[in-house]
Amino acid sequence: MTDNDAVWLAQMVVETTPDAVIVADAGGRIRLWNAGAERMFGYTAAEAIGQTLDLIIPERLRQRHWDAYHAAMAAGSTKYSTGLLAVPAVRNDGQRISIEFTIALIQDEHGRLVGPAAIIRDVTARFQEQSELRKRLAELEAAQREATEGQAAPA
Repeated sequence: MTDNDAVWLAQMVVETTPDAVIVADAGGRIRLWNAGAERMFGYTAAEAIGQTLDLIIPERLRQRHWDAYHAAMAAGSTKYSTGLLAVPAVRNDGQRISIEFTIALIQDEHGRLVGPAAIIRDVTARFQEQSELRKRLAELEAAQREATEGQAAPA
């Protein structure tokens, strides 16, 4: 495989994956926004590229995000290179979604950190199902406790 073939193949993987692929620079400005990101977040690449990641971060979480972001850029590492991060995000229409992602820290040919690449999946449906199951379980446990307490009461 030639270098050109490898570049073409990498471009095709990024563009055809249903997951969002977002690359930012060390300062947090979006440099790559694939078709999966367009579908997931509702912004076109033209709208997203050049913007900061605040575009998809809920306002109440921005300070925490940027603290962790700058720490990872300074350290040149993040535990989310191998671990999965689950957080809320916001779409262009204001809808809140649940996402999971991993991060690859990208270095240039001289070993300098260029910025992170995130591979993101929308897990909103699964998160809602799990939340409903937890709620139902809590209701059943409460009903069981009430039934057990009622049986233990003296007559």
